[in-house]
Formats: sequence, structure tokens, C-alpha cells
Amino acid sequence: MPSVREQILRRKPVHEMTVETGADTGRSELARTIGLWQLAAIGIGSTIGTGIFIVLTQAVPVAGPAVIWSFVIAGVVAGLTAVCYAELAGAVPVAGSSYSYSYAAFGELPALAIGACLLLEWGVAAAAVAVGWSEYLNQLLDNLFGFRIPHALSNAPEQHGLVNLPAIVLVVMCMLLLIRGASESTTVNAIMVVIKIGVLLMFIAVGLQGWDSGNLQNFAPFGIGGVTTAAGIIFFSYIGLDGVATAAEEAKNPHRNLPLAILISLVLVTLLYILVTLVAVAAQPTESFRGQKAGLAQILMDITGSGWPGTVVAAGAVISIFSVTLVCIYSQTRILFAMSRDGMVPPLFHKVNPRTRTPVRNTVVVSALVALLAGLIPIEFLAEMTSVGTLVAFGAVSIGVLVLRRTAPELPRGFKVPFYPVTPILSVAGCVWIIVNLRVDTLLVFVVWMAVAVAFYFRYSRHHSHLGRHEHVGLAVESEEKL
Repeated sequence: MPSVREQILRRKPVHEMTVETGADTGRSELARTIGLWQLAAIGIGSTIGTGIFIVLTQAVPVAGPAVIWSFVIAGVVAGLTAVCYAELAGAVPVAGSSYSYSYAAFGELPALAIGACLLLEWGVAAAAVAVGWSEYLNQLLDNLFGFRIPHALSNAPEQHGLVNLPAIVLVVMCMLLLIRGASESTTVNAIMVVIKIGVLLMFIAVGLQGWDSGNLQNFAPFGIGGVTTAAGIIFFSYIGLDGVATAAEEAKNPHRNLPLAILISLVLVTLLYILVTLVAVAAQPTESFRGQKAGLAQILMDITGSGWPGTVVAAGAVISIFSVTLVCIYSQTRILFAMSRDGMVPPLFHKVNPRTRTPVRNTVVVSALVALLAGLIPIEFLAEMTSVGTLVAFGAVSIGVLVLRRTAPELPRGFKVPFYPVTPILSVAGCVWIIVNLRVDTLLVFVVWMAVAVAFYFRYSRHHSHLGRHEHVGLAVESEEKL
């Protein structure tokens, strides 16, 4: 009987993961239908949208025009982590993303803790962006028809409403699409990505006409503390980089395509974020961002004195944020799929519909919980809670690169982190720096969440772990049965 220490630190061999998931054979329990462009579109689709269309209204009042540097800081930290993700995604191409990397590098309890961070990251992010979608939908309806959904039905109770009904409707639409199949979902997402990039390029072109250097004069009114706090608020908008990794078991040629898709997403997303932010903060005073609904649409309407540019941006945001919500829910279900396959959470989340080859029950449960959060919780709290979960998961990936280089040097690495070991060390330092500048109440809630995760491990996961019971799962079961 292994000791408690041996149980919580037992690591899952990478070769066992690849056998279970068919990473080296081209097979999978899920359908392998996602190519390179669709993978990159998952990263772009779950990243572009939230930070640009929503979070400026929370971040600019905290940092002032220096929010540009907040995006740069968050982008640099995300970039350092992205190259770490690229290495591990190619070496360990399984659906669990940083949960699976942690299982291979650190052990069972750390993996469960990172899995809990991912639940916070993806589930709460889906709710946050659904709330933002409701704002832009109202703006679009107002521009087109002079009609807005009543305040009571489009705001959380804390905002003096009853329920955010549009946010719930969005989650249900994403759920129905995901149930149909991964190929259909990623194709729709790729189309939405093309539209959202076009809309943001239009915003930059029109927004430059309203450039006022006077709006940039008091550049950092709240100092470096405001800049780093804003970086923490917006960091959750970079989680799309992790979304690519969650699609590993439905990707074609995962050893090659996963690293490439992550790097393509990083470059395009960071460039667009910084350009749009620069144009936005130069177009209107800092104080105008506070509490502003559908901010980018309003900026263009103020600049042009016409409603059509704002209507186009609002329509683009509605499409854009739909795409983000879709990928967030998709990623959440695939994380739970991998955790369930390992016995860390109940088997319900590992059941796949034989016709669509998608985890239908998993998708319904996740969507119901996300809809509950989106309908009842305001976006400000949701955004920062997502950031802390993302930062911890990102830090774990960077440390995982260091560990697996030593413990598993033989892994097939289609991409290797440049300037090793400096890059992963800087990535960890950047994550820690942003975390310590988050608000105290956010960190306290995160500590409580981690305590719940640890308690769940000792109450359930430790006793049901397939690794602990020496059970094979996934495709490994089929191989065993044939023998």
C-alpha cells in the first residue's frame, strides 16, 4: 500500500497517455477532424474578443492610457508561456492541456490542483464573455431597431437586475452547436474569426480619425501599480493559447500542428490587441471608459457622428464574443474529459456519444453551470477570477518544461523553447509578478477554491484514480481487450 506522499506525487507516464489517446497512431476516442487553420482559429477565436470588446472598460480606469503597457506586459508573459505550451503540446498532445502536463511532470495532486485552475479559467471565462455579449447585443438592437432588452432581464442581481437572459441564451446556443460535433463547431468558429479580424481592422482605420494626443498626456495617472493591476485584469483574455492545447485529441498531426497553431495565435492576437488599444485610448478620455457599455462601438459613433460604424462593431462583437464563448465551453469540456478518463472526476464526463463522438452529457452539465454564472454574476468579478486561474496554469506549464526536459528527454519535441532555461524561468516570474498585484479578495477566493480542490482529491480522486488502481483507459482498453 503506497503512502499518502507516494499517492499524491505519483506521475502518469507520457507513453501511457499517448497510448490511451492515440497521439502516435492517428486514432482517438474523439474524432480527429481539426486541421492547422482550425486549430489556430481556436486560439484566435477564444482570445480576440474578450480583452478588446469588453475588458477595456474595467482596465482603462485602473491604469489610464498606460493600459497599453498593461497589454504589452500581459502579452509578453503570455508569449513566454506560449512557447512553453508549444513545446509541451507537441510532446504531450492530449486533451488535458496543462492538467495532463502537470500529471506527467509533478504528480497527481498537483495535476488535480491545476485541473481546478483550468475549471476556474475556462468555466468562469465563458460566463464572463457571455455577460459581455449581452452588452453588445443590446447596443446592436438599439442601433438597428431602437429597442433594448429590459434592464431587469439583461443584468445580474448585483447590478439591480433579475437575470442576464441574453447571456444564458448564448450559452445554450453554444451548447447545441458543440453537441453536433467538433468539426462543425470549429468550422463555424473559423468563419467567425475571419469576421472579427475584419471588424477590428475597420475599428483601427476609422478610430485613427479620432486620434487626440491630448488623451495620452496624463499617461500613467495611477503609476506602475495601476499598470500591473490592469495587466492582471486583462490577462484572462489570453487564455486562447491554452484552448489550442485542449483540442489535441481532435487535431490532425498533433505533434506538428499544435505548436504551430499556438505560435500563429500568439503573434496575430498580440499585434491586434496593442493596435486596437492604442487607437481606443487616444480616441477618448480615460474617464469615459468607466462603466461604458459596448465601448468600441460607442467610440466609433462619437468619432463619426454616425451610427453605422458602431453598428458594424457591435455586430462584429456579437459574432466575436459568440466565438469566444463557444471555445471556452469546448475547452472546459475537454479538460473534464481528460480528468474523468483518469478517474479524477466522475465518469459522466468521459462518456462519448457514439454517433457524434462528442461528450454530450459533459457538455450539457458544463453549459448549465456556465449559464448559471453568466445569468447571476457581474463581469467585473468573473474577469479577475479567470485571470488568477490562468496565471497559475500558465506558470505550471513553464515549470513543466523544466521538469520534463530532465525527466523525459526522449519525448518527441516538434518545437523546443528558445533560450532554454531562461524563457520558462522568465515566464514563471512574469506570472508571479502579475498574481501578487491582483486584489486581495480575488486571491482569498482563489485560496478557498484550491482548498476545495484539495479536499475533493482526498475525498474522491485519490480513491478513484485509474493510475492508482493500475487500470488502463481510453484506447488502451481496446488494445488490452484484443490481447
